[in-house]
Amino acid sequence: MPIGGWRDPASAVGVALVAVASALTSPPGRSGLDALGVLLLVVAGLSTAVRTRAPLAALAVTVAAGLGYEALGYPGLAPIVPFLVALATAAWSGHRRPAIAAAAIMVTGGLLVQQTIGSAPRDTSQDVTQRWFLAVGWMVAAIVAGTLAARYQTYLAAVEQRAEEAERTREEVARRRADEERLRIARELHDSLTHSISIIKVQAGVAIHLARKRDEPVPEALLAIEQAGGEAMRELRATLEVLRSDEETGSGLDRLDHLVEGARRAGLPIHLDVTGDPCDVPAPVGRAAYRIIQEALTNVRRHAGPEATASVRLRLHQTELTVRVDNDSPPPSAASATPVDSDVIVGGGAALAATLPVADSPAGVGLRGMRERVAALGGSLEAGPADGGGFRVHARIPLGAS
Repeated sequence: MPIGGWRDPASAVGVALVAVASALTSPPGRSGLDALGVLLLVVAGLSTAVRTRAPLAALAVTVAAGLGYEALGYPGLAPIVPFLVALATAAWSGHRRPAIAAAAIMVTGGLLVQQTIGSAPRDTSQDVTQRWFLAVGWMVAAIVAGTLAARYQTYLAAVEQRAEEAERTREEVARRRADEERLRIARELHDSLTHSISIIKVQAGVAIHLARKRDEPVPEALLAIEQAGGEAMRELRATLEVLRSDEETGSGLDRLDHLVEGARRAGLPIHLDVTGDPCDVPAPVGRAAYRIIQEALTNVRRHAGPEATASVRLRLHQTELTVRVDNDSPPPSAASATPVDSDVIVGGGAALAATLPVADSPAGVGLRGMRERVAALGGSLEAGPADGGGFRVHARIPLGAS
């Protein structure tokens, strides 16, 4: 079987050495082995170095060198060694007819030379015929081996192609099922949440309108409800777009100012400190950072005390984005505390750990969601009490994440 690449020259040297050794150990011929005979064997052997790139050229050289070797009456059938190698390679390369023709030329030429010019003194016509008959068997075996090797390689290529097609088909089926599931979830969200949020927003708007019509003060809670309803509708529409399409187009850091302003209007003092240009952040990293800040501020606003303040710090480094949300609200007294599931507490500080009832806890979804987002991008997240009191969320996300 042919061996490609850098191994061809090394194997050709080995073939030449085997041919020379065969001549040295063969019975004497009409002429003793001299420099010309060795040169013919070496040329035939070294020509197999190009057998994979030029199989027909290597085959022609081995035939010519072999016939010349036999015509000069050198001992044995030593040239048959490189010829068999070139013959098998030609059959493997798809040149089976030229290989058969070369074998016929080699056998016919060798027999004619030895019958007309003469063979070794002690060789009879029957000895010559038997020797070449054995050589014919080796030639047939070489052609068959090359042909079978080619067919086996074709079979392996076909099997590999079928495996790739099967894998591609499985991926397409899985992708189609995922698309169908996304569309189903999008329909469910639209049918259930959109209606409810719209009613809340409309009712809050009606209450605000009636209060203003009667010249009554509008409660801050109503304004916050109306604003939160509008924000929820925008977030829901963005989520539905993600589900209906195959692209992630959700909120990123370009909406951070709007998020902070909304929390401030709801009565939560926030200090925002951004270093670097958020537009330079990759989209997946920006979405993760936005959701972390959103979740942390939501927990502060919902569960911390009325005097709670928060600070949001973003640092854009060369290789990562760091996000830190601090809540400096003091924890309430133990007497007024209600047992909670502490996993839910993310951005709300120690005050959250004492005021969120277990019955209202979503089993740690907030903190778990943050960690899953960051872990999916190869980053890390720490959440816990801060040194000076309150609570801190600190995330590091590599900028190379996608």
